Amino acid sequence: MSPFSVAMAYIAPIHKPSSVRHALRSHLLSADEESLVLAKANRLEIWRLSEDSLVQVHSTTVNGTISILQKLRPKDAKTDMLFIGTDRFDYFTVAWNPETLRLDTLNPYVDPGEGHMRDSQSVDRCLVDPSGRYMALHLWEGVLTIWRLGSRKSNAMVLEWMDQVRLSELFIRASTFLYTETGHPKLAFLYQSRVDASDTKLVTYRLTSDDRDSVASRFDPNRDREVDIHIPDPSASMLIPVRKVEEEVKRHNVRNVESAKAHVGGLIVVGETRLLYIDEVTKTMVESGLREASIFVAWAEYNVTHYFLADDYGDLHLLEILTDGVVVTGMDVSRIGETSRASNLVYLGDNLLFVASHYGNSQLFRVDLGNEDPEQRLQLVKTLSNIGPILDFAVMDMGNRGDDGQLGNEYSSGQARIVTCSGAHKDGSLRSVRSGVGLEDVGILADLEHCRGLFPLAAYGSPKTDTLAVSFLTETRVFRFDPQGEVEEVESFAGLAFKQHTLLAKNLPNGQLLQVTSTAATLLDAESGVTIASWSPEGERTIINASANIHWLLLSVNGTELVSLSISNNLHAVQEKDISEHDQIACLHIPPQLHDVGVVGFWNSGTVSIIDLNTLEPIHGASLRTSKDDASIPRDLALVQILPPAVSGPTLFIAMQDGNVVTFNISKDLGLSGRKQVILGMRQARFHLLPQPDGIFSIFATTEHPSLIYGSEGRIVYSAVTADEASYVCPFDTESFPNCIALATDTQLKISLIDRERQTYEKPLHLSEMVRRIAYSPKEKVFGLGCIRRELVAGGEEVVHSSFKLVDEILFHRVGKPFPLSASPSHTELVEAVIRAELTDSYGNPAERFLVGTSYLPDPDLAPGPADVRGRILVFGVDAERNPYLLLSHELKGACRCLAVMEGGDGDGDGNGNGNGNANMIVAGLTKTVVVCRYEETSDVSAVLTRLASYRPSTYPAEIAVRGRVIAVADLMKSVALVEYVPAGEKGGPRLAECARHLGAVWATAVGDVGDGNWLEADAQGNLMVLRRNGKGLTAEDRRRMDVTSEMNLGEMVNRIRGIEVETTPGAMVVPRAFLGTVEGGIYMFGTIAPHAQDLLLRFQARLAEVVETTGKIRFGPYRAFRNAEREGDGPFRFLDGELLERFLDVDEATQRAICHELGPTVEDMRNMVEELRRMH
Repeated sequence: MSPFSVAMAYIAPIHKPSSVRHALRSHLLSADEESLVLAKANRLEIWRLSEDSLVQVHSTTVNGTISILQKLRPKDAKTDMLFIGTDRFDYFTVAWNPETLRLDTLNPYVDPGEGHMRDSQSVDRCLVDPSGRYMALHLWEGVLTIWRLGSRKSNAMVLEWMDQVRLSELFIRASTFLYTETGHPKLAFLYQSRVDASDTKLVTYRLTSDDRDSVASRFDPNRDREVDIHIPDPSASMLIPVRKVEEEVKRHNVRNVESAKAHVGGLIVVGETRLLYIDEVTKTMVESGLREASIFVAWAEYNVTHYFLADDYGDLHLLEILTDGVVVTGMDVSRIGETSRASNLVYLGDNLLFVASHYGNSQLFRVDLGNEDPEQRLQLVKTLSNIGPILDFAVMDMGNRGDDGQLGNEYSSGQARIVTCSGAHKDGSLRSVRSGVGLEDVGILADLEHCRGLFPLAAYGSPKTDTLAVSFLTETRVFRFDPQGEVEEVESFAGLAFKQHTLLAKNLPNGQLLQVTSTAATLLDAESGVTIASWSPEGERTIINASANIHWLLLSVNGTELVSLSISNNLHAVQEKDISEHDQIACLHIPPQLHDVGVVGFWNSGTVSIIDLNTLEPIHGASLRTSKDDASIPRDLALVQILPPAVSGPTLFIAMQDGNVVTFNISKDLGLSGRKQVILGMRQARFHLLPQPDGIFSIFATTEHPSLIYGSEGRIVYSAVTADEASYVCPFDTESFPNCIALATDTQLKISLIDRERQTYEKPLHLSEMVRRIAYSPKEKVFGLGCIRRELVAGGEEVVHSSFKLVDEILFHRVGKPFPLSASPSHTELVEAVIRAELTDSYGNPAERFLVGTSYLPDPDLAPGPADVRGRILVFGVDAERNPYLLLSHELKGACRCLAVMEGGDGDGDGNGNGNGNANMIVAGLTKTVVVCRYEETSDVSAVLTRLASYRPSTYPAEIAVRGRVIAVADLMKSVALVEYVPAGEKGGPRLAECARHLGAVWATAVGDVGDGNWLEADAQGNLMVLRRNGKGLTAEDRRRMDVTSEMNLGEMVNRIRGIEVETTPGAMVVPRAFLGTVEGGIYMFGTIAPHAQDLLLRFQARLAEVVETTGKIRFGPYRAFRNAEREGDGPFRFLDGELLERFLDVDEATQRAICHELGPTVEDMRNMVEELRRMH
């Protein structure tokens, strides 16, 4: 199989990971202020406290998934440096550079012991002592790596390796440095003796063995342990070091331990049922029980005697050390409020607490512990949205709202509405995610059809816009707005002609008003409405098009004559020019900022010219057609300053009839250069100018999917707008609607607020339960949800409930009654799979159905349930009141983990082709089997499921995907196998036959069909693989093998792959194939590269990887290389990283030229190519 005959893969983020795994506060930016540092997958963010809120200061990307984040304080330094580690054992330190306003990488390291050591059973741990100079890394089982910062001024910011020592404590649950009176660093370990033991022990060691703290301790359990005690609570898993306080009389070690008292300054062991305090000096212990058992997951110090504790259920508690002076008498824990389930707690001072969460939104709270009202002790200040972990998602809209699937128009992620199942347990929610320029409707003015133009006007004496003129085919209507937002349609306004179609209306600086209709151009006095001047074409000719600035009016008469009128000279006709002999006028435009020039696009020749308005003669021009067969026509024009003048001159935008937008840079002598071309849609765009501050403009382009064209970071950005449709737009900055726009659709007139640039927008529906599965029904316009609720009842018992419910797609709220799944004393039924399908009802008509697969979770403390029932397949319909009703409940001997519907072919399994179609054939992945069943409805409220064929995978089907008769089975441990459904024939009944297999040990998490015989697989190590059956193999064994055609490591575990089908232009470089949702809250677009662009983009990525440097100086190749327990690659294989390609636009022009040297295309060509890729997401 030639490598050039198969597709090459491309991936780019639509929504970057939002889950916060690590957080800390640090004097990173300056000695005078503390910052909040967050780690999200491979991104590092720095936030600053500003007016009781958080403002992001800096964000940077690391070539690796961040697994360690700590702060260090060099000797005599006033600011901190950060120590960062990745999951691939790359480590480095960074410090803030106040001159460049960036993080500088200081010391990069790679762990050389990784090849032969065994991973720690717990997460990677990095401990820093209270002085900020000593660091202990626990990465490998039974091994502790010790580092320290240099003690001299010359090496104060250099980490020095001290030693790597063996630990006898293998199964460590928690560890921490202690505060000591002597200043010598000391470590505490909370561990269990064996992996199968239910005990907990605590030991402490000195980190160093000499007085100068220069030699690492041997951590000998017989000689070096200072504390070695058994912890009464076997579930203890948290250690809190307690700072020491000043005492009037200094303490010394005492011989009679029984008479010694515990003072403030030691260690708290936090368990599920009790707390244990240990004095670091006297080893005296104080034990206190908890009122209620809790599983604590994070802590933060409020002050020396008060600590915040977060539990697994999202409750926030306050731990108080009860004291008599400096003597500890006990401990007490009280609940103070509810938060997201915390992964970290960071106290920022000034009663502000940050809750970093992987399971829900991260939150900033103001704490008022003295408030007598328990509900007011926690006040939410700011929320950082997090859509992770994404358990499942549905692609609701790809640009069409029909019922025939997800086929849309030219792809842009701004038209893709993705609804995710986000969060876990009480933080569970639905999130509607869309990437693009946000458009929020402020109000609907009227239901008006067939609008043909919008024009903002101001009444005489009004400092701001207060009037909107709306043009229709045969009339013009005017709406006045008062400062309170009340609107009134008026019968007259400043002498405007209401009984004609208005082509142009605008205010002029001298208190005049200009109106152009198809019959005349009129200059009006805005105060009296008196006509000052008028110009009309002779005979029966009509005005087709018009454009004006404050000095000139340019008209197209009958499409064959150009007329320029001087506004300052009362519409005096300066020049008229007839071009009917050789061409026709397709469009025209007068720039708002350039004097005495206009732009005209011509119909027959397909050219555009910049003309002198005094003579109507061309100054410069360009042909827009690239070949003799090209018949494209310019249909709209805009010549504006879209980038700041210091960056670039004006830009000419030309909307072509075929949906392309051509741009030229305009020089000072009005020359055209730097041609670029971007596809905005399948039909011509219409340009609407939106003025911005500092004399620049953005352009609202209306086509089948609207877009906003704006300048950002020195380049022009084309971004989809989240509006479903728009026909005409104009700026509408009024007293009551500041900074808004007026927008007309085919049926409505609205006032809307538009963002200045692209963002990712989320609309949440908080359900306070885990939404495990989702399916979208375009016919019923609802989402079907499989939900799991976890709650504590009296006595501390945890109860789990599961249900199926519906949510409206437009209003985004629950509808109908939920359908609870069964629960009995012997088992709990859990939702495992939810899909939507169009099945045949009992009358033979297609009907919308939801299919739900479940499993039974037995209670180990009670007698087992029926031995032969381990799950069910449920089929639901939706009634007129939008309630789900049960059609089928089919019991199974195994849990139903995944479901799919097989389409096309013979539905009754007899092989004669007379069945009712495979649309009624259901594929189910059970615990140890994949089965194909025939579904048949026997009445309006009943159905039967008949098993036709089965297939036994290697271990366990984690996911299935179906294409025609082929089923891709993602095995939990043995990668992907392709299984074909063979209907009944002469050789026997229907069966499932394995036709190909990927021969690799891969712990699969998701699989999806990405077209042309390719299958995308994701595994638990964050790898992505594109697999393809070797159909041209020489032997039967070769043809049964699936080959890897592309692979890379994403760095995030993918939970779900959803295939999409969109139309693309014939020359498109990337064809979007699927969306991916990850555990960290990332949404990615996966596509395949067209053959003509594969070699160029591969070489381009290789050049970029050599030149572009990220924080940490970690090489791109190893970062993106495939890696699992069996093998590790050198780099991504035939896989393009869209995020890396986009960084080409961020480097300076000299670097861009170096990258493009001998690449082939010019720097400008590569910029255009990257911009085209960037637009997709």
